[in-house]
Amino acid sequence: MDAAEKLRWRFCDGSVTDLLDARSLHGPPDVTKKMQFHSSLVQRLALEKEIEGHEGCVNAIAWNSNGSLLISGSDDTRVNIWSYDNQELLHEIDTGHSANVFCTKFVPETSDEVVVSGAGDAEVRVFNLSRLSGVRPREISMEPAAVYQCHSRRVKKLAVEVGNPNVVWSASEDGTLRQHDFRECSSCPRAGSANQECRNVLLDLRCGAKKTLADLPRQPLAFKSCDISSVRPHQLLVGGSDAFARLYDRRMLPPLSSCQTRRKPPPCIKMFCPLHLAETRKSNLHLTHVAFSLDGKEVLLSYSGEHVYLFDVDPDNMSSVRYTADDVRDQLCLLPFHKEPATKKSRRNNFPAKATSRNSSRVDTVKKLMQFAIKSLESGTNLMHGIEACCEILEAMESDIDDSLIYDCLCTRGGLYLKRRWKNDVYMAIRDCNRARNIDFTSFQAHLFMAEALLQLGRLKEACEYAEAARSLVPSNSVSAKQVENIKERLAAAEHEKNKKDQGNTNNDARHGRLLSLSDLLFRADVSGSSSQEGREDSDYDDDMELDFDTSVSGDESRDSDPGAVPGSLSLRFHRREDEPNEQSVENGSIESTSNADSAYEPEVAIDMKQRYVAHCNVGTDIKQASFLGERGDFIASGSDDGRWFIWEKRTGRLIKMLAGDGAVVNCIQSHPHDCAVATSGIDNTIKLWTPDAEATCMVAGPEIDVLSAIENNQKKLSRNRELFLPFEYLERFRMHEFAEGSLHPLECAQT
Repeated sequence: MDAAEKLRWRFCDGSVTDLLDARSLHGPPDVTKKMQFHSSLVQRLALEKEIEGHEGCVNAIAWNSNGSLLISGSDDTRVNIWSYDNQELLHEIDTGHSANVFCTKFVPETSDEVVVSGAGDAEVRVFNLSRLSGVRPREISMEPAAVYQCHSRRVKKLAVEVGNPNVVWSASEDGTLRQHDFRECSSCPRAGSANQECRNVLLDLRCGAKKTLADLPRQPLAFKSCDISSVRPHQLLVGGSDAFARLYDRRMLPPLSSCQTRRKPPPCIKMFCPLHLAETRKSNLHLTHVAFSLDGKEVLLSYSGEHVYLFDVDPDNMSSVRYTADDVRDQLCLLPFHKEPATKKSRRNNFPAKATSRNSSRVDTVKKLMQFAIKSLESGTNLMHGIEACCEILEAMESDIDDSLIYDCLCTRGGLYLKRRWKNDVYMAIRDCNRARNIDFTSFQAHLFMAEALLQLGRLKEACEYAEAARSLVPSNSVSAKQVENIKERLAAAEHEKNKKDQGNTNNDARHGRLLSLSDLLFRADVSGSSSQEGREDSDYDDDMELDFDTSVSGDESRDSDPGAVPGSLSLRFHRREDEPNEQSVENGSIESTSNADSAYEPEVAIDMKQRYVAHCNVGTDIKQASFLGERGDFIASGSDDGRWFIWEKRTGRLIKMLAGDGAVVNCIQSHPHDCAVATSGIDNTIKLWTPDAEATCMVAGPEIDVLSAIENNQKKLSRNRELFLPFEYLERFRMHEFAEGSLHPLECAQT
């Protein structure tokens, strides 16, 4: 393990002393950017100061363009502005919001004198700090320069355009993204007012959500996040209450419209979603944060109940894949070799006869990493580090090795994923098996691991086909044949258990009087055996009723605009689908017909992920961020429900640092524009500032804890995050649709 630890700390950015030596008159132009978040500094990040000043959860933080100021918004409805030099509070603005402040920004090109905030009261407020001239530094209350009340639900994210001091964009859970131009008006009437005629709706997705890639967009999409590319400001990225992040070209969108008319969703130019999430049909799967990289070439998505994923905006290179709805099942599970056309051929090669000294050195490192990974697979220990070793080979050194070693590495990593069994590891194993079969089409190892993966997913028939194919590739008396027999025995046992369970489920009366989960009660079991064990099929009453519920342990929902909300509560929302248009028509005026199933309003192709980041837990809040660190964005960071935040190497996905950042949940992470410094916030009333410390050389910053145990606990939370338990008698009313007239409103109950 000592050797493995040494290998883990070698990074592709080289020595920081070499970069310092290169800072000459004719040195590389990006030396300063490389040094900002160099790996040697990232490893030494530690808490410098805990900044106090708020009286509630800090839900939003953002730097100004030069990094001299930090702005924050909180549950206390205040917006604070801090000095980076001494971390002192410069201004305290009582915004006048009546609910949590979820987002706040400096407006560009205004000398940092204009700031904007969005909150749970569905309002966007603009403040001009120049009005504080001659007044004491801390202002308790000030009148907003503009108030926009046209949203009907919580405002979750604001976006600004570099170089544009006149416009701000707001994304709300009402399904609209609005463009507020300060030059046109300074206020607008509250949503639902008789005289409401705000023509500021840039993007209307009130009928824009879809459960799967093949579905037509017809469900309301509640926006959770948005971002504008700093390089191509016409590009707008949005994410919300489904699995798909959408990229729009603002130049191609229809003219601004009134909220009185609901539009059909406009076409987006690109759509991003990990292939294995494109057909899950999980009603609770949604995005909490979307972000462009600073160069605009990549996007980062953070999912509730899922992991963080990286995508290429331009998927022409080999690291990204375009796929259609028809491709999803095929790409997740290719046919066994004996059912494929005979045109498939193996193309495995040997090592090059000659290699440069540099390549020879790197190949030697690869062999050491492979030896460690194989040992981890055989022993069933150090699985995470074994996977990281394979990722280092495949992502950082693939150009220096041949197909034979790539094949071995893919098979080894696939086996490690299947043994580790963290959330969706099984789908990563399937990807590796398919890639290995592209190198060796008749690979025994790939077929064996594919059978194991399909068994874990409950797709027993397909698993049996792969087991038979693997059996035909090896001698009958070999060790490999015994491995196949072991899988076949487990398949038979799983089939028997499934049949037994199906028979037991026919007697519904036997379930009365005990505690049931929402998924047990409201979601039907899979009768075909083809769905993931981590998901459920749709409700038995899918055509009549939809369930929308959010768990909140952290306070981002504690001051909801809905009256009577209980802090730290479980919010259950039941609504009949045929009632949705009527509700919207009362709230937002007339509605354009959406009955015409015109697929032209959504792209037929989605872009698959190129990297996944695993360790954190994102369940309790829907404002959790994932961020690129530094101007180059070589590292990825995300908050977590366990009070920590995590840093990964972007290219390989390996975990670099785990830091204790909050007493409950870390939600926000923002890196300084130019220094190696990171600001974080969460459920605590404070903001934490992190900078490199020469003494902080270990992987954990904060109380000593076993890294693997902490990560495994997070994975368990992710897997069971929607298994909520309530008394049968309480939920039976919902199943039987026993609602009093007008009672279909948000329900609150204390979380156990």
